[in-house]
Amino acid sequence: MCEFLLLLSLAALLVWYTARAGGSHAASRSTPPKTLPADYFKGLSYLGSEQPDKAIDSFIRALEIDSDTIETHLALGNLYRRRGEVDRAIRIHQNLTSRPALTLEQRADAMLELGQDYVSAGLLDRAEAWFRELVDTHLHVATALAQLVEIYEREQEWESAIGAARRLAETTGEAWSPRLAHYYCQQAEREQRAGKLEQALGIVRQAYGLHRGSVRASLLEGDILAQSGEDAAALTVYRRVEDQDPSFLSEAIPRICGCFRRLGRTDEIGAFLREILNRYGSLTATLALADHEQHVHGEASALQLLTEQLRRRPSLRGYQRLVELKLLRTTGECHERLLILRRLITALLAERPVYQCQQCGFPAKSLHWKCPGCRHWDTIKPVQGIDGE
Repeated sequence: MCEFLLLLSLAALLVWYTARAGGSHAASRSTPPKTLPADYFKGLSYLGSEQPDKAIDSFIRALEIDSDTIETHLALGNLYRRRGEVDRAIRIHQNLTSRPALTLEQRADAMLELGQDYVSAGLLDRAEAWFRELVDTHLHVATALAQLVEIYEREQEWESAIGAARRLAETTGEAWSPRLAHYYCQQAEREQRAGKLEQALGIVRQAYGLHRGSVRASLLEGDILAQSGEDAAALTVYRRVEDQDPSFLSEAIPRICGCFRRLGRTDEIGAFLREILNRYGSLTATLALADHEQHVHGEASALQLLTEQLRRRPSLRGYQRLVELKLLRTTGECHERLLILRRLITALLAERPVYQCQQCGFPAKSLHWKCPGCRHWDTIKPVQGIDGE
């Protein structure tokens, strides 16, 4: 660490010497060279006694802030932040923002760095204040707004996130509708949990109006309608998912079958599931249809269906269900062997993710609309193949 600070002190000396001694041709050649600042030698003294915090304060004072040195101060603070020494970065950038001699642009540069320091330190309220002030200066507006959006997401202040994101979209011209739809869905879920179903329904419909491709908005709107006892309307909404993104049919199918049952339209379940199965080969549709066949026509019909589908498309979850059905029809040693096989398949499935991020590969057992790994929205989808759908 001391070697690192020594290099910084030498860099500070070089900048000071260039700016003060040889940088100005307007100065008379007969002007005697200026002596090094006392703070510089104090810094070296602190460095020798292994007091790096005091040393850097001395070097900051030694390197006067002007148009020739402002970039050095900013770079030094940025370097500290990247190294994880956020307190030192904050000290440097705070020192800059307090200097009245800076131009508006220079102070804005320091404000931006200081706001990012506070984000790194987890002091989001302080970071928010600096970024809001930066937006008011009309400098670094897009960067400051993007930082504010991230802060509001982390603090789950969805109304503020919507306002900042809308302004950012106007500033950059980028499409923010898909992400805004998630913010509205977050608000709707909050109202739903509070039992305010009418308010939740109004908000989630705003999300769908913003982004017609939002699977989340369709599932959530359907859930709220079903919770309100409006299963026919919920059924219509759930069926939008097929057109939005068929890979999420595994989320919609159980909900759709539930609506059919509550409406007393169980005779339509088989036709619906066969239609989905023929189009997409969905495992969820296969398992749901096997359950339906078992309920309507018995175990033999369900076994025949599963066997046919597994020949076409092997699947661990499909084999697990097949073994469970076989267990109902066997006894003795065969039954014991099937129990061992079921335990083996169950253990294998316990280690497999049900969802995975298409961006970073983050594995998950439950659906996240924002990846906990790379923090991108709409990148986690149901796993496909022998382990999934």
